Amino acid sequence: MSMKYTRKVLQNGLRVITIPMPSFESATAMVMVGAGSRYENRQNNGISHFLEHMAFKGTAKRPTAQDIAILIDGVGGEFNAFTEREFTGYHIKSPVTHLELSLDVLSDMLQNSKLDKIEIEKEKGVIIQELNLYEDTPSRKILDLYPELLYGDTPMGWDIGGRKEVIKNITRQDFVDYIGSLYSADNITVVVAGGIDTERVEELIEKYFGKMKSFDTLRYKKLVENQIKPALNIKQKDTEQVHLAVGFRTVSIVDEEKHIFQVLASILGGGMSSRLFSEVREKRGLAYYVGTTSENYQDAGTLYSIAGLDREKVEDGIKVIMEEYSKFSKGKANLTEKELNKAKEFLKGHIVLGLENSHAVAWFYGLAEILEKKIETPEELMAKIDKVTMEEVEAAAKKYFKQSQLNLAIIGNFPDRQRFEKLLKF
Repeated sequence: MSMKYTRKVLQNGLRVITIPMPSFESATAMVMVGAGSRYENRQNNGISHFLEHMAFKGTAKRPTAQDIAILIDGVGGEFNAFTEREFTGYHIKSPVTHLELSLDVLSDMLQNSKLDKIEIEKEKGVIIQELNLYEDTPSRKILDLYPELLYGDTPMGWDIGGRKEVIKNITRQDFVDYIGSLYSADNITVVVAGGIDTERVEELIEKYFGKMKSFDTLRYKKLVENQIKPALNIKQKDTEQVHLAVGFRTVSIVDEEKHIFQVLASILGGGMSSRLFSEVREKRGLAYYVGTTSENYQDAGTLYSIAGLDREKVEDGIKVIMEEYSKFSKGKANLTEKELNKAKEFLKGHIVLGLENSHAVAWFYGLAEILEKKIETPEELMAKIDKVTMEEVEAAAKKYFKQSQLNLAIIGNFPDRQRFEKLLKF
């Protein structure tokens, strides 16, 4: 799976990454910005995500959302965007013959969005409905509740979508100020992957993005993590299934230990032969879904498991999950080389399968550039996963899986906190 990439920095500081995939007839152009919900404040919480919605709503040259959609549909292209805590991305995938149009449209959106007041008012309704959708989808909502438990009343703990009362009051000027604080050329990476010619792509990016200005951008507030006892967050909701997330604080994205946690997450809850899937679902039938994820941010990280449990057997489900974590924290996991290797192969297989299209490749390289400040190729990443030893996995679990660092978020109809508080122990 050898992929060669080229990295170039334009005079204005904008970074350009190209990944040729010679057998491809398509190309994905992706603009990644180091701007996400952790850069927000109480008055504009949700604006990163709101701006992503507004980007496709028209520019000076292409005044309406319809104008942009007709152009991209007219070449068989697909366009979308995404917002996370630490970055925002905009992308267009099209036949490679129409790559120039993709870059033209993306640069136009970034530099000349109309941010029409009438459109802003209309879109508020759309975003509020999106927030309602998440509210009514507990398996999705738990992914907001868990960070809220970890990071509290800070931008990292707030909902990426924002709060309805804030969304209702956002003005055009708020967007202008936000763009003016983060959308600097040197805070932007343009990634193009697919059946491309690198030199030609670099010329096009210079043409369309080369005039963007660089300025001093807003910095994020560093997290202060000082958890001293287990934490519990219960969201009262009458649901047929109980949704939960349970986990621990780990390391940042620049810490080499992150590879150990990827392997550990794979052992615990990666795939249908993982420990949690087999114990919670297969052996006991307590859950429909269960899985484990390792997430890393610029200054923090967490490893956590999520599950949708039978309402009548929720305590049993939590106990079984805790038991698996406890085995690792006490050095009684009985991990074997065979299980370790299976977890590594699962991870590596997912990396390979995940990079079978140009969009995923652009995302992989863009993310590394914007957050990690250095690019680790898929080959390098897999080599690091391969190097993880049994001793490292066991040492990391003992160090980070501590009762005082335990976090449990639950969505369900449970007025009694104590029944769960007493489960928060090893």
